Amino acid sequence: MKMWDGRFQESTDALVEEFNASIGFDYKLAKYDIQGSMAHAKMLAKCGIITEEDSKEIIKGLEEILTEVEAGEFEFTVELEDIHMNIEKRLTDKIGPVGGKLHTARSRNDQVALDVRLYLRDQIEQIKELVKQLQQVLLDLAEENIDIIMPGYTHLQRAQPIRLAHHLLAYQQKLGRDYDRLVDCYKRVNILPLGSGALAGTKFPIDRDFVAKELGFAGVSQNSLDAVSDRDFVIEFLAASSTIMMHLSRFSEELIIWTSSEFNFVEISDSFCTGSSIMPQKKNPDIPELIRGKTGRVYGNLIQLLVTMKGLPLAYNKDMQEDKEGLFDTVDTVKKSLEIFARMMAKTKFKADKMKASTEGGFVNATDVADYLVDKNIPFREAHEIVGKSVFYCIENNKKLSELTMEEWQNFSEVFSDDIYHAIAIETCVDARNTIGGPAREEIERVIKQERNLLAID
Repeated sequence: MKMWDGRFQESTDALVEEFNASIGFDYKLAKYDIQGSMAHAKMLAKCGIITEEDSKEIIKGLEEILTEVEAGEFEFTVELEDIHMNIEKRLTDKIGPVGGKLHTARSRNDQVALDVRLYLRDQIEQIKELVKQLQQVLLDLAEENIDIIMPGYTHLQRAQPIRLAHHLLAYQQKLGRDYDRLVDCYKRVNILPLGSGALAGTKFPIDRDFVAKELGFAGVSQNSLDAVSDRDFVIEFLAASSTIMMHLSRFSEELIIWTSSEFNFVEISDSFCTGSSIMPQKKNPDIPELIRGKTGRVYGNLIQLLVTMKGLPLAYNKDMQEDKEGLFDTVDTVKKSLEIFARMMAKTKFKADKMKASTEGGFVNATDVADYLVDKNIPFREAHEIVGKSVFYCIENNKKLSELTMEEWQNFSEVFSDDIYHAIAIETCVDARNTIGGPAREEIERVIKQERNLLAID
């Protein structure tokens, strides 16, 4: 017997039972559903809607059900549709008709909104911690490898020399913004929807502030229609998660490139790679490739919910049952990706000689020649042209800028003197850029210290 079938004359079609049910995935909300129900039962007694004895009996029954769930002994059934009705049915089986009083002054509409918010609060906190752990790994790597100099790239072409630490810290900064987005998202998750009923609240004298305090919410929703129809907080989380995955995917792409024989900048630990079934020599960067691939599924979950919500009238519609699978999948994907990426990076080795050698080609110090000329009072646009001609000359004569003789330098401009060789030495080029946010050693050390302090405060 269904808990809602008083108005129905025909039994539910078996295929409809299967198609309509959400218990195949919303079982993950079990402990949150029980947590919310306990707070609701306490409030019902406090407000005199049910007796204190009934409330205690309900809570005791819910505690026993939670034990069953955590022990893997709870039997979920499709016939009962969702997590709410599975738990309520089990409660009434355990304690009798008193269990039916629990649903007083609430609907599954505000109940599920509560469950998802409780779930997402926990998951955001866990993901924040994983983001911080990866940030810490990158700070450690930056400090350990602070003396490695490499080319910085634009358009995947060698551009200017930087420190590897500077490159690693770029992702550490991106992760910092990811962390901030999660913090901000949490504020909008942390609002209690329970008490909104199906859409129009309830006539019972409930105390929503009491429930909010019991469950640790910062406030209560101010419009019952909005509270049960809102999934903005899920969309916002999915968007923040998509940005996290985008950052991991960009980093993964670089690792994939850097491990290639053509670059040979990086050695990823064997424990994070696989081989080939046919080519014995192969060592494939599968983990970065998988993270790059899984980014697409997280994007898809965001787009799916945006498309689902875009045409829904107020308030609740069954379409909104489709909010959970993508959310659960995103949470699992982001958590696993962050954890495995941090572990992989901690064991990754960077090839200092290869990276440094790559700065010797591609004229990565050409901008420094232009800066040198500007220091000699030559307008930058004129300096740019002079250096462009000198680079073309080097290409034609198979030379590096550092290999030009003074006579050759002065063919391009009479202002060149012997100090040009020091000015365009790779270490000089890097450490001369000591403005805030630059790649100079002194600035890298400052940023590492600053970011460690910020992580400690968080």
